[in-house]
Amino acid sequence: MTPRKLRIVGVGDSTTAGAPEFLSPLESPPQGYGNRESQYAHWIMKAHPEWEVLNRGVNGQRSDEILSRFNCDVVEERPDYVIILAGVNDVYQGASTDSIERNLKAMYMQALEQHVVPVAATVLPYDSSIVEAKEIQKLNAWIIETANRLHIPLADTNLATSDPADRNRLLSSVDGLHPDVSGYHSMGVVLAQTIEHHLRRIEDERGKIK
Repeated sequence: MTPRKLRIVGVGDSTTAGAPEFLSPLESPPQGYGNRESQYAHWIMKAHPEWEVLNRGVNGQRSDEILSRFNCDVVEERPDYVIILAGVNDVYQGASTDSIERNLKAMYMQALEQHVVPVAATVLPYDSSIVEAKEIQKLNAWIIETANRLHIPLADTNLATSDPADRNRLLSSVDGLHPDVSGYHSMGVVLAQTIEHHLRRIEDERGKIK
């Protein structure tokens, strides 16, 4: 695959921002604060120095709050791709899965309308999510189905960070709520691979047209 420059926005909540060890540039302007390895954006750019990844995560936000700033924090940045990871705080606060799905779909569609490729990311587990585990599973099944139906890239970040012995728990975590550095590294790997795969598909399709 021919290396090419890309502008990517990661939009979401704490698992985009890099909690608990990193504050995003929105939380601590202008460059963010803390352990820069505690964010998936760092690991994507380490794998692809030619890509710029803007961290637009905000700790604690629900999908409706992320949607409300989508135009400002995503569309106005004019990215090639946007990684959309949201919904866990909605589940934690007891919001209906239907409302989360509407908000996520609105973000997917808004990106497509602006000629930005949305990357749908599955919601991560957290160790105390005994009651919420079924809702997270239900939401992730919808994310996977919707990404396939819309023909947009899908990154299974839940699979990348969960414990193989118990998919409702994180494999490695500082606080039981967020991935540790190794977890963010795993997220970065799967997200980079997802975008790489999409770029190869585009190149293949262009080659067939020629």
